[in-house]
Amino acid sequence: MAGEIPDLVATVRTGTGKGAARQARRNGDVPGIVYGGGTDPVALNIPFNYLLKLLRKGRFMSTLFNLKVEGQDDVRVICRGVQRHVVKDLPTHIDLMRLKRTSRVKIFIPVEFANADTCPGVKKGGVLTVVRNEVEMDVLAGDIPDHITVDLANVQMGDVIHISEVTLPEGAKAVIDRDFVIANISAPRALLSSDGDDEDVAADEVPTTGDQE
Repeated sequence: MAGEIPDLVATVRTGTGKGAARQARRNGDVPGIVYGGGTDPVALNIPFNYLLKLLRKGRFMSTLFNLKVEGQDDVRVICRGVQRHVVKDLPTHIDLMRLKRTSRVKIFIPVEFANADTCPGVKKGGVLTVVRNEVEMDVLAGDIPDHITVDLANVQMGDVIHISEVTLPEGAKAVIDRDFVIANISAPRALLSSDGDDEDVAADEVPTTGDQE
């Protein structure tokens, strides 16, 4: 399971409706609601600057959060919608959904590379080029892996590593329905340049029609 699920701190909003939401915004908060999980919806307030910082980090809609509300048990949530100001594009309302441990969620999982120091392709001078350092996975909320491991123990120079060649955690599957590339071991530029020079020399050594005559 993922070692650290980021916190999302909120407070319960007293009152409901447009009036309470407008008051929240005047107080520097973004009104929201959390629902699902077999319990009643709860109106929330999240500090505007705090939420804006989280949004600007990216991946907000696909990040699993640990919702912390004073006086309530922590609960895992995922964002299901952010309403924004039509002109300023700033958040004005947020919808959060509670997740049970058996719920499935789409979330980005980091990719780690094992045995890079003993990789045959790297030892021969090859360069590990990472195409994806994270992969969006469909996983159980109660069993989110820390990372996906790509084993480089037998990878040679010129090899391309696809998602189908990676052992995924049990119960997890990639969201993208195609065999996409994770990384490759490419030849160093110096070697590529050297190969190109050899080809140029070989071409120069071939006599032209005029020389033959």
